[in-house]
Amino acid sequence: MTTILIIGLLIGFGMALAIGANDVANSMATAVGAKAITPKQAVLIAGVLEFVGATFFGKQVTETIRKGILHLDLLADPKVVIWGSMAALIGATIWLMIATYFSWPVSTTHSIVGGMVGYGIAAGGLAVVNWGKIVTITLSWIISPLVGLLVSFFMFKAISATILHSKDIKRNSKIWIPFFLGLAAFIIGLSFIVKTLHMSITLKTIIWAALFGAFISVIIMIYIIAKMKNVTDDPYQYVEEIFRKSQVVTSCYVALAHGANDVANAIGPVAAIYAAVVTGTVGAKAEIPRYILAMGGLGIAIGVAIWGQRVMKTVGTEITELNNSRGFTIDFSTATTVLIASNMGMPISTTHTVVGSVIGNGLARGVGSINLGVIKDIFVSWFLTVPAAAVVSFLMYKLFAMFM
Repeated sequence: MTTILIIGLLIGFGMALAIGANDVANSMATAVGAKAITPKQAVLIAGVLEFVGATFFGKQVTETIRKGILHLDLLADPKVVIWGSMAALIGATIWLMIATYFSWPVSTTHSIVGGMVGYGIAAGGLAVVNWGKIVTITLSWIISPLVGLLVSFFMFKAISATILHSKDIKRNSKIWIPFFLGLAAFIIGLSFIVKTLHMSITLKTIIWAALFGAFISVIIMIYIIAKMKNVTDDPYQYVEEIFRKSQVVTSCYVALAHGANDVANAIGPVAAIYAAVVTGTVGAKAEIPRYILAMGGLGIAIGVAIWGQRVMKTVGTEITELNNSRGFTIDFSTATTVLIASNMGMPISTTHTVVGSVIGNGLARGVGSINLGVIKDIFVSWFLTVPAAAVVSFLMYKLFAMFM
């Protein structure tokens, strides 16, 4: 059985590579597109923070990956869960690699859901799948980008009204940018804590921790602005320079949270394999060793370095033109939407949300600023994700079943 576990770990590592290659766009694409950081800096920052988030904060989210996609009680044989989880990982990984090759930002969460559905149908028929959960996930395809779009649209309008179109742009930027950064830090902090540590911390503690993080961010931003040299007479360039520094901070927050959340897409099925191997039963929980989380984090970091720039380019530069104030708006909108959806119990896709936020930001400046051709390709790839991963997983399980 040790050999089976090693095989499962290797396949999970491959899935983590695919997550790093595709999903890095969630945290770093807007910062790169707005030229707040270079692609090489993005790869380094994302790699480190994704690894840290996955290794030290990924456990709680990984424990929830088995949350009802399949009725495991109908799959009584541990071998079915073990080989089925491997088939799901392979199906999701192959689809993610295809999507990354074509520079499509797709949902790794929905990819692994498709993989689970495929092996479930292959192993036990349609009755094994929790179709109510699938309907909820399908609704999130529509809701998450739409909410991200609306939040981004109105947030950019707010920044325009308070800073960009105000009478004293420089003075107002020194007041409002720290405020917006603090608000973003508060929301991203809430999102991070709620999705990773919520089982062990009270709501009051969560709010105070997020407020403390926001306060520190505001103080740091005020200090940075005070130390900035007034190298330009152009107030808009001055504002963008402040937002550039702010956006690096928000992108780092998002990368850390992403590593903590999305490592579950690779390690969740591995956890199911591990539990089945250790306990010899279906659906049992077993303490997941930290080295498995670290392996997932390392896979994401390497995936970022090897192939992360493809999807980063699509999200950061090809949908609409970004500068630092727009990039900051998108980071803020994505974090807000994910937090709201998480509290509502929706299986939100960060990928879908960030794309919706980019589109909303473009719409705030007029439809003509959006590349509709790129958006069409992205939408098509979204609707292909679950069925494509499911088909590959179905076929892989049938192949494995011949040798079980």
